[in-house]
Order: sequence, then structure tokens, then C-alpha cells
Amino acid sequence: MRNDQDLNFLKNCKNEDLKILVDYLTRDKDGNTRLNEELTIQDCYKVCYPDRLNEMWEQIGEELQLYGGNTFANLFRGEGVLYKEILCDVCRKMKVNFNADADTEIIENFLLQKILIDSLDNMNEKDLKELIDTMDIRTTNFSKEAMVAAIQLLIRNGGFTSYKIAVIVANSVARVIAGRGLTLAANAGLTRTLSIFAGPIGWSITAIWTLLDIAGPAYRVTIPSVIQIAYMRKRSQMLLDCR
Repeated sequence: MRNDQDLNFLKNCKNEDLKILVDYLTRDKDGNTRLNEELTIQDCYKVCYPDRLNEMWEQIGEELQLYGGNTFANLFRGEGVLYKEILCDVCRKMKVNFNADADTEIIENFLLQKILIDSLDNMNEKDLKELIDTMDIRTTNFSKEAMVAAIQLLIRNGGFTSYKIAVIVANSVARVIAGRGLTLAANAGLTRTLSIFAGPIGWSITAIWTLLDIAGPAYRVTIPSVIQIAYMRKRSQMLLDCR
């Protein structure tokens, strides 16, 4: 793997989170092995999958780097591209408003925010009111503009609420792409919030996938992978802050 500071944290991630990332990289939506993946043929995969994925975190990172690079160019480089370049490419494809010179985590926040806010279009007023209650958003204005402003403020403030937003997006994407959600500790408020967003975000992701059938199949790997990594980074930070 190319030396990539943005991916070094993978070695400390939970195995169940790494498994979702590995499945994004190696299997299509029907569960079949991807034709152009190179991970499942490696000895480390045969030894470490599915329960010891921390031991092959570098190979996982390398597989993502290769997907992110232009295949023809990789033949000459012998390696893929850095994670931040993949992240920025995904953000451009998703029409995210971001500054490529910003820190990686900030760019990830803008991506998560864009997906979450786009899903508000698929919510009725009842869902919006429930969302306000479960996320402790202090507003009496249920318009999309007011909700967007509130969510942006929550993300900027960081902390547990920012982590919760990453969980909401990553969990919804995992349900659509991998057919299963994240493995999380029981939390009644978070569980309710996840159920509110599951449908709306799922519909948004399905619409994106329809467009990507034409735009390029590689994004079917890089988009969910980047979303999963953004969530995993926040989870890792939350665990460090709790120590």
C-alpha cells in the first residue's frame, strides 16, 4: 500500500466495520465476487477473512487505492492513488460543495452532510418532526431550509451528534449495498433515528446507483467505501475520546 496517513487508522478499527468495507471492495450487490478485485486471491485474505481483518488492513487500503486510480495509469505506477484523492473524486461525482485543500475529515463531513440533507426531500412532515425530537434539534420550523441549517450546525459542533450522523448515513448505505446494517450497541434514540432515515437515504442511494449504471461502475465501489471509512474514522475518534 502507498503510505497514506488517512488510512493508517484502519489497523485499529472493529472487525465488523472492516468486514463491510472488504465486502464493498470484493462483492457486487448480488454477493458475487467482483471481476476486477485482487483481494480475495491473496493469502492474507484466505487466512484473515472474516474474523481477523485488522491483520490485513494494509492490503484492504491498497485495494481501495487501486480502485480509486485509473486502471490504465495503475499499470505504469504499480500502485493506486491516495485516499484523499479518492474522497475528492467521490465528492465531485456526488456534487458535494467542498474545498479540496481542507482536511480529510472536513471533506468527509461535507459528503455525509450532502447525503443526509438530500434525503430530507424524501421525508414527510411526520418524519421530520420525529427527526427533530430524536436528534434534539431545537426548532419549531419544519421547513427543509431550517432542517438543513440545524444539521449543518450539528456537524460543525462535532462530538457525539456528528458521529451519530455518520452512523445514520453509513448504516443506511450498508443496508442498501451489503444487505445488512452496522453492528452497534443498543441505543433507543439512535435506533429510532436510524429507522427514520433508513427509507429516505435508501431511496437516495438507489437513485444514485441508477445514474452510476451509466456513469461508471467503479463508483459502486468507491462511494460506499468512502462513506464507510468516514464513519469508521468518527467511530475511532469517539473511542479515543472516551478513554
